[in-house]
Amino acid sequence: MKITDLKPEIVWKYFHEVTQVPRPSKKEGKIIRYLEDFAKQYNVAIKKDEVGNILMMKPATPGYENLPTVILQSHMDMVCEKNSGKDFDFDNDPIQTVIKGEWLYADDTTLGADNGIGMAAELALLAADDIEHGPIECLFTVDEETGLTGAKALKEGFMTGEILLNLDSEDEGELFIGCAGGKDTQAVFTYTPEEAPKDKLYFRIGVAGLNGGHSGGDIHKGLGNANKLLIRFLYLLKKKHPFVLAEIDGGNLRNAIAREAYAVIGIPSEAKEAVRVMLNTFAADVANELKHADPKVQFSMESGDQPAFVIDADTTERLILSMHACPHGVIAMSHDLEGLVETSTNLASVKMKEGHTLVIGTSQRSSIDSSKEAIANTVVAVFQLAGATVTQGDGYPGWTPNADSKILKVAQEAYVRLFGKEPKVMAIHAGLECGLFLEKYPYLDMISFGPTLRDVHSPSEKISIPTVDLWWKHLLEVLKSIPAK
Repeated sequence: MKITDLKPEIVWKYFHEVTQVPRPSKKEGKIIRYLEDFAKQYNVAIKKDEVGNILMMKPATPGYENLPTVILQSHMDMVCEKNSGKDFDFDNDPIQTVIKGEWLYADDTTLGADNGIGMAAELALLAADDIEHGPIECLFTVDEETGLTGAKALKEGFMTGEILLNLDSEDEGELFIGCAGGKDTQAVFTYTPEEAPKDKLYFRIGVAGLNGGHSGGDIHKGLGNANKLLIRFLYLLKKKHPFVLAEIDGGNLRNAIAREAYAVIGIPSEAKEAVRVMLNTFAADVANELKHADPKVQFSMESGDQPAFVIDADTTERLILSMHACPHGVIAMSHDLEGLVETSTNLASVKMKEGHTLVIGTSQRSSIDSSKEAIANTVVAVFQLAGATVTQGDGYPGWTPNADSKILKVAQEAYVRLFGKEPKVMAIHAGLECGLFLEKYPYLDMISFGPTLRDVHSPSEKISIPTVDLWWKHLLEVLKSIPAK
């Protein structure tokens, strides 16, 4: 079976088209051109703002002219992650989709269903001539995944609707009415390169096989973080067998839990077997700890050539101590909504950059603004104590739940009519653009809903095929059930 044979065909048709257009964050030029070509093909009114956000407008179908205008919203960009060894260029290559039973995957890369499936639903509505709805505006924002800069740059008056349906959630049958706010914290160490000692043996210590995942939606699952595991081993190793550090790299994106990390170290030749035994023991301990959450975790120790230089001992010490001390994971659970993570932090990445610098990326989230600031400041304090230069982004606001939302009631009633059961009303720990929309359009009545996705922001990302049909039917029922003005 091909992706275009799946039901509902019109949604999967456009999802397939979206997957064929490269759309990394901050490189949305190709998908913007695709949207502009789509608007020309279907004679749809379109406008674009200074940063590349696109709005398409479609009038009501006959008999629904008196309904209020509804904004449907998704983001264009996708997280670009691939398994090591996969030859793939996200700037130029189309996503290769694979059907396995009731799930759709990509071939060793992220799928981009976050949020390509939302885009597909909007395009299907715009292209169809047999769907009942009032006037609609379809908003496609840029750069949601790496800064929410599209939503931040959105100007007053760009949209006219007073109801917004965000199509960026990941659990069918759940209606989201709130989300966490977030903030990024970055630490930079400047090191002195020193000539690599010739009396050492050099090894690459690697961590791989982890699931990874969304640093908001998956943070409660107890998944392994490759950066934390690598540093944890290096910390233990340094206490028993002093080494020099030549290279370190782990993780990629601020909103993804690190799946892979490695360090190149130099050790005395007589310590080789002891270090290998120590790594094997550590690997067994970690495998036991993660046997339920991350059962495929792997550690490796491979010999390598002598590097040209190593990082000075003082910086190596401060780097390892601070990364070991830096918190990661769930900090607090909500007392307002059972099962909701309130506050978390993600030790996302460590990279060697130009200018002899080591750059550590982290992100913090909370549904309570003061708690977000508190955990962000904790991370700042850890790295400042270690002598790093620390900077923070402006962050983005949370979306405070509105249990009295009118569109929420419409969506609940529509779900019961269709499926004979109540949907869950939830808030989400992941960040959505809704809080930023409210800053410019404080009158908006919003909900977020979508089909079921799993393992987003990782090469294991998948979308449940049957839930797309359920979600699509629900979306159409909501659109024609909105009360007249």
